[in-house]
Amino acid sequence: MKAMVITGFGGPEVFAQREVDKPIPGKNEVLVKVYATSVNPADCGLRQGLFGPMIKLPAILGYDVSGVVEATGENVRDFQVGDEVYYAIGLMDGQGANTEYHVTNESILTKKPANLLHTEAASVPVAGGTAWAALFDRASLKVGETILIHGGGGGVGCFAIQIAKAAGAYVYTTCGSYDFDLVKSIGADRVIDYRNENFIDIILKETGGEGVDVTFSTVPGEVLAQSLTVTKVEGRAVTVTGVQGDLNPAIFKNITVHFVHLENARPKLEALRKLIERGQIKPVVGMTFPLSQIAQAHQRFEQGGEGVRGKIVVQVADS
Repeated sequence: MKAMVITGFGGPEVFAQREVDKPIPGKNEVLVKVYATSVNPADCGLRQGLFGPMIKLPAILGYDVSGVVEATGENVRDFQVGDEVYYAIGLMDGQGANTEYHVTNESILTKKPANLLHTEAASVPVAGGTAWAALFDRASLKVGETILIHGGGGGVGCFAIQIAKAAGAYVYTTCGSYDFDLVKSIGADRVIDYRNENFIDIILKETGGEGVDVTFSTVPGEVLAQSLTVTKVEGRAVTVTGVQGDLNPAIFKNITVHFVHLENARPKLEALRKLIERGQIKPVVGMTFPLSQIAQAHQRFEQGGEGVRGKIVVQVADS
């Protein structure tokens, strides 16, 4: 089968097309024909070698999957050939999804939302699961609370806005002005231009100095530290990236600071599937590349900026 592998660590140019053996499902395993995957920050970090010896070269990256069950191994009970599924592969699970077929334990599979194309469904597992884990598993977001989401136009941010709205929260978000229409269309109540406006001044003024119940950062740097100023006493702050700056102000306001890494995505994806099928959440796919252009997909992801909205998806097979 065809696969795009990395033969070394570095820039997008390390990708190469290879013919590799088609996997055979073992006990409790399912073979999935991959229709689409996507690009996540972890893909780029692993490709660059930022995580050290976590993977062995040559390696197949790609941690989102939307596809169809091709074959099942012994003892598989929940899925059968022809089922449409979507799931997130663990970073340490070995082979990724930048290939035509993927084999995995059935325990991580979830039925694909019936109203999504594979190219849409492939944008959900990692980003949507991470947003769900941040807002509920860590921040315990409640109906009627206020939340500030940094990076609302990005992959995780787009899901976080919609999940927070579905939970009954009032949503502030920061993004570039070019993403204003997008984030408003998916439910943001108050949009702040991070380049030309001061989110601290705006939120303190609009909340009478109290701030928000939850701050959620999807962008690196000092954003989380700065957000402590607009987080309520005994509020919660969550990040999915590394941080810089002084977090000591959290002590004096009894703010709980959480760091999130997605694990055990299946229950989150089952919950997201229900919201997606009800029309409460809609994936945002900004760009789609064929598998043969995975290097270009990584390059565009790393460039960021205007035009990169929501997720960059990689189409592996025609639906």
